[in-house]
Amino acid sequence: MSALMWGSCSSYALFSFHLLLLVFKLLLQVLGFGVTAAKSLKLLPLPVIGHLHLLRGPLHRSLASLSARCGSAALLRFGSRPVLVVFSAAAVEECFTTNDICFSNRPLLLSGVHFNYNGTTLATVPYGPEWRNLRRIAALPLFSSARLSALAPLRAAHVHSLLRSLSRGDGFHRVEIRPRLVELLLNTLMEMVVGKRHGDGKRFARIVEEAFHLSGTAEPEDFLPFLRLLGVSKVNKRMQRLQKEIDGLLQEMVDERRRKKMEGEKERGDHDGKETLVDVLLSMQEMEPKYYTDIIIKGMIEIMILAGTDTTAVTIEWAMALLLNHPDVMRKLHDEIETFVGHQRLVSDSDLPNLVYLNNVIKETLRLFPPGPLLVPRESTTECRIAGISVPRGTMLLVNAYKVHRDPELWKDPTQFKPDRFERTTTKGVKGEGYRFVPFGGGRRRCPGEAMALRSIKLTLVSLIQCFEWKRVGEEEVDLSEGEGLTVPMATPLQALYMPRPAMIDVLSLL
Repeated sequence: MSALMWGSCSSYALFSFHLLLLVFKLLLQVLGFGVTAAKSLKLLPLPVIGHLHLLRGPLHRSLASLSARCGSAALLRFGSRPVLVVFSAAAVEECFTTNDICFSNRPLLLSGVHFNYNGTTLATVPYGPEWRNLRRIAALPLFSSARLSALAPLRAAHVHSLLRSLSRGDGFHRVEIRPRLVELLLNTLMEMVVGKRHGDGKRFARIVEEAFHLSGTAEPEDFLPFLRLLGVSKVNKRMQRLQKEIDGLLQEMVDERRRKKMEGEKERGDHDGKETLVDVLLSMQEMEPKYYTDIIIKGMIEIMILAGTDTTAVTIEWAMALLLNHPDVMRKLHDEIETFVGHQRLVSDSDLPNLVYLNNVIKETLRLFPPGPLLVPRESTTECRIAGISVPRGTMLLVNAYKVHRDPELWKDPTQFKPDRFERTTTKGVKGEGYRFVPFGGGRRRCPGEAMALRSIKLTLVSLIQCFEWKRVGEEEVDLSEGEGLTVPMATPLQALYMPRPAMIDVLSLL
């Protein structure tokens, strides 16, 4: 009986909501409030939904289109949630310097609830002692300069495994690049974090892809809380199901590592006995079991693997696509490799500082296609002012890095792929110039894995260019349309033709 009454109430509420929207739409038409009227009133929020009606297509693009009417920043309302969107480097600088502490929290969205253990991971935990402690813990076994250098052989071993798998056979072969990159990065991170590869790599790769796709899906419940009265949405259910699967896998990893630690065993290939991130966390759990729970440990593993796999793979894929469309740039990059490395050996981590043009290519890729075009959302803890706008407490901040990176006042020919632009600075004296390039964010919540990600991107990309000749599958340029998801991957997964460079065949045969 109660279930029947609840179903009737839900149906009535849904009908009433749609009726409200229909009546309001008709009222706007009668009064002459079309698109033109909305423009004349700048950004007119609608009842209940606020400015959600303005969001069409890729979110970063639809928001970028508002800058012509709003200037450096816009205070919008997504349903019941106030949202500040910034479009200029000067406004970004205000957010990440003067008001950095104000914007050092994260809003707790559904993706944070499900994929970040109710907002308790390094990525989502509120700014304060707990966040500082988690960041410090992650830095010791993963992000410190000394540790990054110590992990160079491990990164190289996995890159060499990719090269070996590609070097079989003569002539040109066709390959879909992203799955190979995801496998490479997933195996590398798994060994760094838990000390071994995961046996079911394809399953884990599927989980990573689905998690980022769902995280990039706009969930109405985040902005219209009353929709929860109508029942759990399909996206919410998918998130719950996926996180249950992820949690089961992570618990197996923690239990296995704990057992081996207790038995005093040493994993084969376990960084010569050096501690992994999980080892560090398990040791801390022994000292403070109430704080370092399995949930804290699993949350740290999850955020490291999810964040480090997809974002890096997507960036390398975009870089390869851009190089295939600009063979002159690819030739120049290969010439640099020949000059500083040659073809008698494989490129190594120690060569990377000398490869300046490689660095320019990667920066230009991140400028055009930042892995998070709106960065990771933040939330204000106090009232503040940004670009002359009074921002209330509890406002979600979206930094439109996509718009900033393509600002014609900061970048000449902003939509074109020109790595040479990073050889010189042409915007000296422009306000906010230091924040015209923010692919990893800024301030206290800047991505802690930036250095590790860049090393992986550089070594993988330069190795692929050193060892193989690449060309497009057809005569037409690679389609650079953007797909859906938090990291905005290519809409059409990149496929390319490759063959070992004749000068590298002997070196590749030794892998």
